[in-house]
Amino acid sequence: MFGNISNIKTSKDKKIFIEKIKIFVTLINLSVEQLKLNTSKVSQDVDILTNIRLNELEVFDGTNSHKLLKKLLSEDLYHQFIRCINLNIAYQNKTNKYVEKLDPIQRYKINQKQKTKTKFNLVDLFCGAGGLSLGFTYENFNIELANDIDDECIETYKYNHPEIMGEKLIKGDIRNLVKELERYNLKEIDVVAGGPPCQGFSSANQQRIIDDPRNELYKYFIKAVEKIVPKFVVMENVKGMLPYADQVVDDLKKVVIYRRNRKFFYDVKYKILSSNNFEVAQKRQRLFFIAVRDDICRKYNVSASIIFDRMAKKPNYNKCFILKDALSFIKPLEAPNIKNMTEIDDEITGKKIDLNKFNGSENLYLKLINNKKFINIIGNHKARYTNDINRKIYNSLDQGDDGTSSKIEDIMPYKHRNHIFKDKYFKLEENKPSRTITAHLKMDCHSHIHPTQVRSITPREAARIQSFPDDYLFLGPYLKTYMQIGNAVPPLMAKSIAREIRNILS
Repeated sequence: MFGNISNIKTSKDKKIFIEKIKIFVTLINLSVEQLKLNTSKVSQDVDILTNIRLNELEVFDGTNSHKLLKKLLSEDLYHQFIRCINLNIAYQNKTNKYVEKLDPIQRYKINQKQKTKTKFNLVDLFCGAGGLSLGFTYENFNIELANDIDDECIETYKYNHPEIMGEKLIKGDIRNLVKELERYNLKEIDVVAGGPPCQGFSSANQQRIIDDPRNELYKYFIKAVEKIVPKFVVMENVKGMLPYADQVVDDLKKVVIYRRNRKFFYDVKYKILSSNNFEVAQKRQRLFFIAVRDDICRKYNVSASIIFDRMAKKPNYNKCFILKDALSFIKPLEAPNIKNMTEIDDEITGKKIDLNKFNGSENLYLKLINNKKFINIIGNHKARYTNDINRKIYNSLDQGDDGTSSKIEDIMPYKHRNHIFKDKYFKLEENKPSRTITAHLKMDCHSHIHPTQVRSITPREAARIQSFPDDYLFLGPYLKTYMQIGNAVPPLMAKSIAREIRNILS
């Protein structure tokens, strides 16, 4: 997880490494606080055991690397880290569970345990922060391969998915991955899934979507299907792609593969699905394509249409959760009125990682998103800077009000553009499913004002609305966590699709 210190070559490598050091320090300190451990006799010096533990964590593989570590970290952070390493050693049985996602030994055990439970294999292309993969792992799918090009997404995915071995999580361009797929020795793959970015479907575009140069990545998703020959294909995209959905169907139906003296092709169907129909506290509409290999259709007497029909008829998918379900039982925060506070932990405005004052199962929605786990640590619950004008706007609006409200016409800075940006400001309604969480929250959160507190929603609250568990930590700069969350497939939605496929294959 850390990556050997000798492999750090770029400033980005350095930032990622230091972030993980800080996470380790925070988690150990929180374990000490929560477990009320006696730290008075724990040495802050480096000894043989310290070096052994650092080697186990793969921070480095030699004692001389302390010089590199001191050079890379501030003096204060270096000493904090060594102290926390020694605390981890002294109270190994009690503190290991707090840092298991950073520990290669613990990650390997999780990986082996997961393998004993899984029967089916998933390849997740354009995996992002891992929402779709998470939903499939809930249904005991093994992640055989995952790929994305974004540094922060890969780090978030890696941290939260210890069940996938490092060599199977590929950071890089899908065009290169598809060309080299053979080198990964993939097992038989049950599902290839992903949401390739497709930009060439504006109303002014008269050419086929696959032929638009901007959609080359989509073409490589199709090529990956041709090479892998999965039993099922699940593709997700924005609702705006609907007018061109038939073109995607045509492309998937044109996939004809000859393998082992057999010819394979796919039955394909698409449908707009709304996440609030799949136990997610958000009305998020997305276009889903499902393709089923022809031999699977015959063997199990199933089709893509039948899968969509079964999903619609499941009674447990009809539970409707509201925003209040997602925003309850979490520490109230105040928005900072000083800029550049987003990376600074604070009791009033929130922290990147903090002790959870609740257990994560106080209502049915939290129990669902947390998969019935006890949540002792919560991440990314940090309020965003709000200036005086926006603070006044937030406070003046009632739930459901937008930028056209007469309550703010005297202070609204964008009123001359209300005909275009009326939703620039919107106070969320707690008794309805949330409006869609989008990647635009990286730019500003005026469109997602908290319904009862004078601030916008935090990344953690956005993640809850998306149905991520509270211990799913998003790595990277504060604003980029919003982007990771907004681009993700809601895990509970992915779980519903995975369940139907698992039921067929079982």
